[in-house]
Amino acid sequence: MPASAVDETRLVIAARAGDRRALDELVTACLPLVYTIVRRALGGLSDVDDVVQETMLRALRELRALRSPESFRPWLVTIARRQVGTHLHRQQVDAERTGPLDEVTDAPDAGAEALALLRVELSKQCEQVVRASRWLDRHDRTLLSLWWLEAGGRLTRSALAAALATSVAHAGVRVQRMRNQMELSRTVVAALDADPGCAELRAVLEGWDGVPSPLWRKRITRHIRSCPVCPRRWQPVPLERLIVGLELLPVPSTLSGVMLRATVFLPPLL
Repeated sequence: MPASAVDETRLVIAARAGDRRALDELVTACLPLVYTIVRRALGGLSDVDDVVQETMLRALRELRALRSPESFRPWLVTIARRQVGTHLHRQQVDAERTGPLDEVTDAPDAGAEALALLRVELSKQCEQVVRASRWLDRHDRTLLSLWWLEAGGRLTRSALAAALATSVAHAGVRVQRMRNQMELSRTVVAALDADPGCAELRAVLEGWDGVPSPLWRKRITRHIRSCPVCPRRWQPVPLERLIVGLELLPVPSTLSGVMLRATVFLPPLL
């Protein structure tokens, strides 16, 4: 068992025994993991802090229910995945209440602020990967954030499968399906970025409000498949080569402070 896993297990056991210092150390150790999953799944900074706090507080309140301290990491990832899914579902419901999916005009652009930061941090194609993730379905966006961690050595395939509540074999199938959708989404972003743009694509985009959605992804992909120009305008770098540089994201100091202060008001775990 890796040393980091041993340390996490020790902290979980001590925290459940009422050790407040161990609880604080556990929060500090696992907060970057949760923050990375949530921020990459949501694609921006708009509601990330709220979802991270909800995830962490739920995990800490339910720590006593964890049957095996050794499984703390996949258990925590499962909670993060569910909180992200709930949040994305609420966003989708709100958007649908505003109007038909292809007529939404004021849906939030959650990734704008994060994109501004990533333009400084990442290369052009790394930036395109992040933008392409916004075209994925909500379940695939969460799965992508987990696969990023796996590709970076922060999560094992078995832990990823446990977070998805499925077998390792089926997790592999789901990852491959997500990657196929991701490659289509990267093609969509590349076609939209092309300069000069495709005249036929501009006709397809008439009436689009600029907000990524499954409906418009299908329309744009349908055009690209039949267009003799769009697919030839870029040569994508394999996803694995781009993922290597994506480490755990730094947690804002304000969020770290909020979480550490929150542990003071938690009831004893015993």
